[in-house]
Amino acid sequence: MGKKKRHTLLRLGGYLMEYKLLFILALLFTVGSNLFALIGPLLSGYAVDAIELGQGKVDFSRVFYYGSWMIGFYCVSSAMSYGQSVLMITISRKVVYRMRKDVFDRMLSLPVGYYDMHQTGDIISRISYDIDTINESLSTDLIQILTTAITVIGALYMMVIISPRLVLVFVFTVPLSACLTKFITARTRPLFRARSASLGRLNGFAEEMITGQKTVKAYCGEEEIISRFEKKNRDAVEAYYRAEYYGSMVGPTVNFINNLSLSLISVFGAVLYLGGLMTVGQISSFVLYSRKFSGPINEVANIMSELQSALAAAERVFGLMDESPEPEDEPDATSLGDDLKGKVQLDHVAFGYEKDKTIIHDLSLTAHPGRLVAIVGPTGAGKTTLINLLMRFYDPQSGTILVDDQDVRGITRKSLRKAYAMVLQDTWLFEGTIYENLAYGKEDADMGEIVEAAKAAKIHSFIMGLPEGYETLLTEEGINVSKGQKQLLTIARAMVLNAKMLILDEATSNVDTRTEQQIQTAMRRLMDGKTCFVIAHRLSTIRNADMILVVNHGEVVEQGTHEELMERQGFYYKMYQAQFE
Repeated sequence: MGKKKRHTLLRLGGYLMEYKLLFILALLFTVGSNLFALIGPLLSGYAVDAIELGQGKVDFSRVFYYGSWMIGFYCVSSAMSYGQSVLMITISRKVVYRMRKDVFDRMLSLPVGYYDMHQTGDIISRISYDIDTINESLSTDLIQILTTAITVIGALYMMVIISPRLVLVFVFTVPLSACLTKFITARTRPLFRARSASLGRLNGFAEEMITGQKTVKAYCGEEEIISRFEKKNRDAVEAYYRAEYYGSMVGPTVNFINNLSLSLISVFGAVLYLGGLMTVGQISSFVLYSRKFSGPINEVANIMSELQSALAAAERVFGLMDESPEPEDEPDATSLGDDLKGKVQLDHVAFGYEKDKTIIHDLSLTAHPGRLVAIVGPTGAGKTTLINLLMRFYDPQSGTILVDDQDVRGITRKSLRKAYAMVLQDTWLFEGTIYENLAYGKEDADMGEIVEAAKAAKIHSFIMGLPEGYETLLTEEGINVSKGQKQLLTIARAMVLNAKMLILDEATSNVDTRTEQQIQTAMRRLMDGKTCFVIAHRLSTIRNADMILVVNHGEVVEQGTHEELMERQGFYYKMYQAQFE
């Protein structure tokens, strides 16, 4: 067994041990069920020996006596087997619940960079399909292995008591079966790992295409998408086929060896009977025990493919759990208090998402409290990256970022992010009422605050026109409102927060120019004394900004008011003229 596989099994065992009392009880039921079932073949042999061969005489009292005991033992065995199944299903349900919770908790603690590097569909595949695969294995395969161990040991013990000579048949067949099983499973394990990975990629592609259906149709890209999906689907199917094909070879191979052992038992048993060394009843009991001995081995061989699939799924789940979480705050980190003014400085900041690809080279700027700072520049200049640095989604590779003259690395992430209200170009609404969505981030917000923010964001009239007003239920991601209305709702949500600083990343790109101007006027009124960062492509919307930072190639190339920058006729002037030519 490989080190990685052993580690995975130990971690799964750790989850089981959290419910060790239930597991021990299930184990006792398993032991009892199999021990009672193992008595049956011995009693069957006694009943057969109650027949006097050659004389045609039958001692029916003995036959009924042993038959009654057999029925009793099998009934008790069945009841305990049922109890054990219920317990294992209960344990697997608890384990899966705990595992999903641990995975989701880990997801929330991961840095933003992890989601920038991994497909959403693949992550969802791990928390749904992979954990479901583990659940099926825990509830069925695990108990089957436990049952097999007890049955095989018990049956072997009974066969040794009946005829030690006949047991020698298994000295040849059992090692042969074990070697073949190990040989095949060693080669199927990577195939099941590849199967889970290919399904994750398929789910990621499907999620991506479903999200972008409007774009696909707008560009008539259906045929290209179908072609790409077919390739990924074919890869997933082939990976599934290879894993199942080679995994299914274990069962027939072991079954052949078990049938070979049964044939050898029949031949040598007949020889021993003719020599007067065994009775017909003993041969009958031995054959039944041999089936109990080889049958579970065959069943375990059949479920080895499922177990390999579960281990591959567990590796993917634990791989997500083992991802490095967002770094802890410094031990002496302090929280931003209510006396926050909102002064933000960047001092010679350099940053790149990859170490050898620097996006921001040597950026320095100062945003004074209560000022509206607009950040403009061509695509790829580093505007959104700057927002990621302000929120500490990433830390700069060199230089410092300060809030109220305090290095952000000495501030707790929670208090820093709560000091900002942020509205992104990609709007996000969850399934819930409009009130719940607007109050998100400020649990104690009252209806008055919500209505005031909605009015300022020019969305109050739309909300009141809905059947249930602020109690109207939004569907997942707000798909029952337009994109512009969604953006207005997210702007209103940001206004509800009593944050000293506000970030707007193309936050009004989905509303018309007139509404955008109204929103900006309202926001200036509501954000008196707050520092505001606005990223905008439409330069006409930031003409009234207190300061405009022109970013290009990761550096501030110009800064000043709109009038000052236009007078210089530099980079900003050329951008502005280009938009209105």
